[in-house]
Amino acid sequence: MAGASLELVGGMAAGLTSVWTHLRIEAATAAAEEPLLASLLNATILNHTSFDDALAYLLAQKLGGADMNALQMREVCVQAFKEDPGIVRSAQADVRVIKLRDPACRTYVQPFLYYKGFAALQAHRVAHHLWTTGREMMAFHLQSRVAELFQVDIHPAARLGEGIFMDHATGIVIGETAVVGDNVSMLHNVTLGGTGKEGGDRHPKIGAGVLIGAGAKILGNIKVGEGARIASGSVVLHEVVAGCTVAGIPARPVGGPCCENPAESMDQVFDVATFDPGL
Repeated sequence: MAGASLELVGGMAAGLTSVWTHLRIEAATAAAEEPLLASLLNATILNHTSFDDALAYLLAQKLGGADMNALQMREVCVQAFKEDPGIVRSAQADVRVIKLRDPACRTYVQPFLYYKGFAALQAHRVAHHLWTTGREMMAFHLQSRVAELFQVDIHPAARLGEGIFMDHATGIVIGETAVVGDNVSMLHNVTLGGTGKEGGDRHPKIGAGVLIGAGAKILGNIKVGEGARIASGSVVLHEVVAGCTVAGIPARPVGGPCCENPAESMDQVFDVATFDPGL
């Protein structure tokens, strides 16, 4: 068992290392094929010596504005990466799973440069670090910028794992006490919210490997077990057991596991013949 675990960890580490290599090769190829984008590709990827340097530059260019310029934003990101290297590791994992899960994604460069779900998630990782180190006002500033630019609103206190895929991302809202496990996939207009104005621990806890369909709302301090599927448009108000598929308003169980890892397969279809709205 220990040998298998070491092999898995080693394979994952190799995969993450290759992300930067792939990015550079793809950027050089794209710059040669599309000279009009050569300056962009050089500035964002090819002029940098590491993934974290490139990511800090990218986020700074996207998030910088009149109130806080790109140079200042870059310094915030660089400091966060230095204090918490896990941010960079998680970002590499996020790029890798997007390439694996999104059939529209042809290269690593594509999500790195252009996917707002990826950019919003990495900005949140920086904001969460700021939040946990006592810089709450700066964390809120990043949250506000991300919401304004990408239409993704994640409270900086929310805890998100690595290998997260936010497909399309527009309209995603994640509340303050929400927790999202590793290797979760969610589509646009997903809400992980509360049920009212009560304080305290009031937001969902999403297990590893969960797939959340477009427009789904998961409300309250409830647990969604590992490997569960939430059908598009569902409103989930009660706990979802591991491996279960739920659908409807309010959501009810409509089936068991569709596969070993629904977040990876992105399979959102269940057998309508077995769907009993009276369950």
